Amino acid sequence: MAGYLNSDSRKVTTHRFMEMKQEGEKISMLTSYDFTTASIVDRAGVDAILVGDSASNVMAGNTTTLPITVEQMIYHARSVVRAVKRALVVCDMPFGSYQSGCSDGVRNAIRIMKESGCDALKLEGGIEILDTVRHILDAGIPVMGHLGLTPQSINKFGTYAVRAKEEAEAEKLINDAIALDNAGCFGIVLEKVPAALASHVTNEISVPTIGIGAGNGTDGQVLVVADMLGMTQGFTPRFLRKYTDLHTIMTDAIGKYVEDVKSCDFPNEKESY
Repeated sequence: MAGYLNSDSRKVTTHRFMEMKQEGEKISMLTSYDFTTASIVDRAGVDAILVGDSASNVMAGNTTTLPITVEQMIYHARSVVRAVKRALVVCDMPFGSYQSGCSDGVRNAIRIMKESGCDALKLEGGIEILDTVRHILDAGIPVMGHLGLTPQSINKFGTYAVRAKEEAEAEKLINDAIALDNAGCFGIVLEKVPAALASHVTNEISVPTIGIGAGNGTDGQVLVVADMLGMTQGFTPRFLRKYTDLHTIMTDAIGKYVEDVKSCDFPNEKESY
């Protein structure tokens, strides 16, 4: 059954996330950064929309997620929230908005929530940011964790390769996930880690895991919408499944428009007043 024909029209909440894990129902998540895309994604039945700091790459053309600001994330999140009726809207806290300490993290978290209207925030990191996570949770703001490949730390790692392949890093990831779970996070994204490790973490913690390049043993999956729709070119990681080729479809449509304008075929008599 197509998502937009789904009879379950309840607003997805953090509580519903927990129910879905307990009931064994997989959670679908996609990114969105604008009103028009978010309205389509929401109507298609996606359970959660991530307003990712990947907007830095997809929308602004930066090579990393680092340059995007709090103000820009609020703009994108507010645009998405206006479109969404059902999906849980989670907004990334961008690089620099929480790494400097609890006070900055809480202040920026409150600002993003107030000015965007989103449902929850996502932070990258484990035990090293645990105090900030706790303080944000104490402020009444739902938090989703993010472990494994954490793009905001790309300059530290120096590569986008699979994380936690070695025993020490895998053990740290497990401990980080347990700590975030115990702190009160409602979910954790696991990015680009071995499938067996992701499955182990999923079974060890009480909250849902959302995988991206983490195998099928997680409680849900997330992809960047422009990637799965085939709008982007040259990005072909193993975990990415392209469900259509919008790059070709859009290029052909725009090319036909240019041709029709040049030949005076558009607008025709019926398209004129």
